[in-house]
Amino acid sequence: MRVDLLTREYPPEVYGGAGVHVEYLARELRRLVDVRVRCMGAPRDEPGVSAYDVPPGLSGANPALRTLGTDLEIAADCDGADIVHSHTWYANLAGHVAKLLHGVPHVVSAHSLEPLRPWKAEQLGGGYALSSWVERTGMEAADAVVAVSAGMRDDLLRSYPDVDPDRVHVVHNGIDTQEYAPDNGTDVLERLGIDPDRPSVVFVGRITRQKGLPHLLRAAAALDPGVQLVLCAGAPDTDEIRAEVVHLVDELRKDRDGVVWVQQMLPKPEVVQVLSHATVFACPSVYEPMGIVNLEAMACEVPVVATATGGIPEVVADGETGRLVPIEQADDGTGTPLDSARFEADLAAALSAVLADPDGARAMGQAGRRRAVEAFSWAAIATRTLSLYSSLR
Repeated sequence: MRVDLLTREYPPEVYGGAGVHVEYLARELRRLVDVRVRCMGAPRDEPGVSAYDVPPGLSGANPALRTLGTDLEIAADCDGADIVHSHTWYANLAGHVAKLLHGVPHVVSAHSLEPLRPWKAEQLGGGYALSSWVERTGMEAADAVVAVSAGMRDDLLRSYPDVDPDRVHVVHNGIDTQEYAPDNGTDVLERLGIDPDRPSVVFVGRITRQKGLPHLLRAAAALDPGVQLVLCAGAPDTDEIRAEVVHLVDELRKDRDGVVWVQQMLPKPEVVQVLSHATVFACPSVYEPMGIVNLEAMACEVPVVATATGGIPEVVADGETGRLVPIEQADDGTGTPLDSARFEADLAAALSAVLADPDGARAMGQAGRRRAVEAFSWAAIATRTLSLYSSLR
């Protein structure tokens, strides 16, 4: 069987959870079937991986239109595949066109949903209408849809009621617990200006509305001043949200030291060391289909304080591997807290509770690693994915 995985992101150009998912899914599937990865961006040297740039005639077009042009070139090269499997709206059109052109089953993995990310209109302008159309078309016509959590499956069926529920399957994201494991070294911390002997709250993620970083920055004002706040946060979606984060960081630094903001994307081993020395990991997302980053923190034996939204409660066991922060959200697709002040106060209280109990935090971290190892291996996820492929042939 030949499987063509279609994606925007693939190493070394990985910006979010979808790119991580494809990286490890491809690695495990290669042990079982012939896998070709078709991604976007700069040329790759890895065997079996083809990268596609924007067609020259679209170089100055809207970003969404540039993506669709790239999709058509990807679709043309899928001739000979037995299955095409697209990840995120960026690759959905490539999969849909390949299905029609080459007569092969199309599997869509839903890592996020455009109707639940309306703030992307800030980033894409009219391109958001295009991305939404592409996602809907791909979902509704796909032979199978993979949701990365049960919460995501519910969101998907609510957002796209014309999708047949029998075609939507839950296959969780996974974690490589050999790569993500506690690192006792301190060289990376010292270079970044992080004090390994001081308690810390760590955030890792893109600067986007869904990740909720401004909520964490406002909550951090209520934390003990002896606690460091470490932000591995870059790639802002828009100038507006970057300016908001800069302002909040500046305000926080007026009243406390130990606010470390790493804006460049760190190599994976360096992220592992930063996570390993965290007292607690914070995930203040207002929209998160699952949240691979929570698994990464858990695998590094770090307790997680995260929003009780989307697929996060399927990963973080409340009171066992961390704490879930309740949230009441607007039903307009934005995920905006109905009471932001209350959400931020609850977030600060949950972080403070973990910080105040070092022994309990260590126990939660150890339980988190056990859960990551036992329930979220990539080998098991690849086997379930291959079983789905086989059922479509």
